Amino acid sequence: MKTLFTLLYLTFIFISTGFAQDRVTGALFATRSEVLAQNGMVATSHPLATQIGLDILKQGGNAIDAAIAANAALGLMEPTGCGVGGDLFAIIWDAKTKKLYGLNASGRSPKALTLEYFEKEGFEKIPSHGPLSVSVPGAVDGWFEMHQKFGSLPMEQILAPAVAYAEKGFPLTELIAHYMQLSIPYYQRSGYANIETTYLKPNGGRLPNEGEIYKNPYLAETYKKIARGGREAFYKGSLAQTMAGFIQEKGGFLSELDLAEHHSEWVEPVSVNYRGYYVWELPPNGQGIAALQMLQILEAYDFSKIPFGSTEHLHLFIEAKKLAFEDRAKYYADMDFAKVPVKELLAESYAEERRKLIGEQAGSYQAGAISAGETIYLTVADKEGNMVSLIQSNYRGMGSGMVPPGLGFMLQDRGELFSLKPGQANTYEPGKRPFHTIIPAFITKNGDPYVSFGVMGGDFQPQGHCQIIMNLIDFGMNLQEAGDAPRWDHTGTSEPTGQPAQGTGEVRVESGIAYESVRGLMQKGHKVGFLNGGYGGYQAIMWDAENRVYRGASESRKDGQAAGY
Repeated sequence: MKTLFTLLYLTFIFISTGFAQDRVTGALFATRSEVLAQNGMVATSHPLATQIGLDILKQGGNAIDAAIAANAALGLMEPTGCGVGGDLFAIIWDAKTKKLYGLNASGRSPKALTLEYFEKEGFEKIPSHGPLSVSVPGAVDGWFEMHQKFGSLPMEQILAPAVAYAEKGFPLTELIAHYMQLSIPYYQRSGYANIETTYLKPNGGRLPNEGEIYKNPYLAETYKKIARGGREAFYKGSLAQTMAGFIQEKGGFLSELDLAEHHSEWVEPVSVNYRGYYVWELPPNGQGIAALQMLQILEAYDFSKIPFGSTEHLHLFIEAKKLAFEDRAKYYADMDFAKVPVKELLAESYAEERRKLIGEQAGSYQAGAISAGETIYLTVADKEGNMVSLIQSNYRGMGSGMVPPGLGFMLQDRGELFSLKPGQANTYEPGKRPFHTIIPAFITKNGDPYVSFGVMGGDFQPQGHCQIIMNLIDFGMNLQEAGDAPRWDHTGTSEPTGQPAQGTGEVRVESGIAYESVRGLMQKGHKVGFLNGGYGGYQAIMWDAENRVYRGASESRKDGQAAGY
């Protein structure tokens, strides 16, 4: 009997320890501790890209050089979310001037494509795929703008690691293999050109599985041309001719002139003060100020008395999100075409008025009256104190399905986000930048850099930004815990195209949110469900001024890695 009891006890211990993930320090939900380093830190959504960034830093490059190198690698290694066919936004802390710089490297719509064309052809919305959804790809120009202003190493040296991996191959991670197995067959079934030639033929005629080697020699050649010839090699000459000719052949309107005239724009980041910390975002055409609007509303509540993940916490957060997103749908657009009242939307007085609408039950709101619409994220910091917060995307997964022959990448479908309803801020116009979901973020404290971070995931991004900020500031989590903490997502309010709200929408919660909170939300009239994925992906770097070290974090929802030296 004693032997049987001992056996059962040992079996119990084995099972418990075999499945337990208990840590001796930190929050129970944390997957690991923060990464600490003195000389530099890189955090990306792919370990190999992180190592490339570190190598560039060790070769004497700065944070800007390393960010470009890592982004180029991600365009190869994560084609399911980014690439040189897409757009880019960045916030850069320059250690010399002790100032933040914002870069809007998003592309514009074709100048020959008009709203009248869509009306004549009977379109109620721009198709999610195909040539009509393609806008000018802005990422490459973004690289060269950053490099010209802040870079140090030659571009050939910066792009060399990505070129080598494209030619020799690299093993697909579990997550990217999963997404490619979903995406590539869809594009094949839909009959899009060059899918097999670009993504399958160089890999033995089939899509590699997780752990198998994947190559993209066409992209290697494109990168070489860019490295040698600069931005002109991409936006003029043979690459531009191939892109424009292919899109027009397929019934689209992108032209060589559209590409040749493209330019990025340096913009002033905007901020709000949240409990003594300045949170910085870029102004529209992106949705970054939605996060700032939410924080302005939420700052009035004392979260030292409201537990993390409680019904009250989630309810207040969700209602603030609804209010901000109604304004997002009405006002956010390309500020060269629409008067976006950024200052008024971020004013404390406006937040106070909006806050009055929040009650004890789930509400449905309209935009306020103002007088005056898949991704990668990476962040890098270097030994000089420069920090880069960079986000880049093709929008809907791999993009439009439009793969120019022999170039190794797919063009984005960001144009889908325009509205076709006349008179709205985000209504389609030629040469206009569409509403954008991708947003980098930055936090400063007492005028010094504090945290460079971002959260991937479409409409979730402003919600993710606010959750990270509250986790750090309101709930005292460290940088890793702030990203690993369970999340929630609200969907169903107005789309950027200006479509009306559908009731109070739906709240989707991760399994770490207690059922007690879920039940409380339902009692307040919220519809609550679950979501398979969709809670974003997070990377961050914090400057610890007291110890003079960088702290890095990358969460377990993606394949990413934070590493330093």
